[in-house]
Amino acid sequence: MAQIEDFVVNSVDGKDILIHEVSSKSDLRQFIHLPAAIHKDHANWVPPIYMDDWEFFNPKLNKSFQSCETVLLLAYQDKKVVGRIMGIIHLKYNEKHNEKNIRFAFFETWNDDQVAKALIDAIANWGRSKGMERMIGPLAFSDKDPQGFLIEGYDKPVVISSNCNFPYQVEQLEKNAFTKEIDLVVYLVDIPEVMPEFHQKVEERAIRNNPNLKVLEFTSRKKVKPYIYDVLELLNVTFVDIYGFTPFSQKEMDDFANRYLFLINPRFIKLIVNEQQEVVAFIIGMSHIGDGIQAAKGKLFPFGIFKIFAAARKTKQLNLLLAGIHPAYRGKGLDVMMGSRILASAYAEGKRFMDSHLELETNTKVRAEMERMGGQVYKRFRIFQKNLND
Repeated sequence: MAQIEDFVVNSVDGKDILIHEVSSKSDLRQFIHLPAAIHKDHANWVPPIYMDDWEFFNPKLNKSFQSCETVLLLAYQDKKVVGRIMGIIHLKYNEKHNEKNIRFAFFETWNDDQVAKALIDAIANWGRSKGMERMIGPLAFSDKDPQGFLIEGYDKPVVISSNCNFPYQVEQLEKNAFTKEIDLVVYLVDIPEVMPEFHQKVEERAIRNNPNLKVLEFTSRKKVKPYIYDVLELLNVTFVDIYGFTPFSQKEMDDFANRYLFLINPRFIKLIVNEQQEVVAFIIGMSHIGDGIQAAKGKLFPFGIFKIFAAARKTKQLNLLLAGIHPAYRGKGLDVMMGSRILASAYAEGKRFMDSHLELETNTKVRAEMERMGGQVYKRFRIFQKNLND
C-alpha cells in the first residue's frame, strides 16, 4: 500500500504537477534513469553504474532499508517524469543520536522551482506525519553514499560515490528555506616522486618506535580478500563519531566488497597489522574511473567494464576512498607510514595527483595533514537542513 497517495500540485503556468510514489519496476526504472536525461548536456556528469543502482534501490538486496523508513517519489508534468526524490527516516541513527530527522537524497529536477518545491514539500509533509522535526540532505543511508550538493568546483572531475549537481539545484534548496548543516571539503594533492624530508623523518621515527607493527602491501586481489572484513570491522570502530556514519552490517560488508574490490588496484591498498596479525590501520585508494563510466554509459556489460579498466590505467588521478587507524594506535605516525607507501605505489603506476574524497570541514587533523602535503581545497559539498516546525 502506498505511503503517499498520488496528488496534484497546481502550477502557475497551467502545467500541474503530479506526485507519484514509486511502486513498480517501471516506476523504479524511471527513477533510476531520470538523471541521464536531466544531465544529458552536462559534460562533467558521470552516470551511476546502473547494475549497482538496481541493487541499491532494492529493499531485498540492500539491507540498509531494514533500519529505515523510506519513500521514493516521482514528479510528472504532461505525463512526463520531471523530477525525483527519496525520503529516509533512519530509525537506528535517530535513536542513537536522539534526533527526529528525515533525510532526503537523490533529488533531481530540471531548473524548475515549482517541481522542486512540490517534491521537497511532499517529503517534508511525509516526515511531519512520522513525527520528524528536521529535514537534512542530500544524505542517504550513511556517509558511504553520495552526500551533499556541490557548491564549489563545478568544473572538476566527478569522483565515484559523490554527487554531481548543477548550481540551480543548490538555489532550489535555498529558495525552500534550507540553510547550511555542514560542509565537506575535497583536497587535490600532488603526488611527489620523492616524499618530502619532513614526512621521511616522521616515517622513519614511526617505524623505529613501532617495531611490532608491519605494513602489508598487495599485488593481487586474492591476497587482499582475507583482510576485507577485518578492515570494515575496523572502519566501524574508527568512523563511529563521524557525521552521518552508520556501521556496516555483515551483509553490507559483503555488498561493499563485491561492489568495489574488483575495481581497485590492490597496489592502492595498504594495511598495518600488529603481532597478532590484527589490522590496526588501513588506507584504500582507487584510480579515477569517471571517464570510463561515462564512456560505458553506466553499463558494465558487455564491453563497459573494459572501458572502465582502460580509464583506470590511463588516468593520472588517484582517488582516496577510505582510511582509518584504531584509536589505540593513533598519534604514532601510522598515517604517514601508510600514506608514503600508497603515494609511492601511485607514482609508480603513473598517478600524479590525488583527490582526498570528502572530509568534514571540522576534521582539522586530517585537513592539516592534507595541507602539510601541499593540498588545496578544490571542491566543497554542503549538507543542508530545514526546521519542519517553522
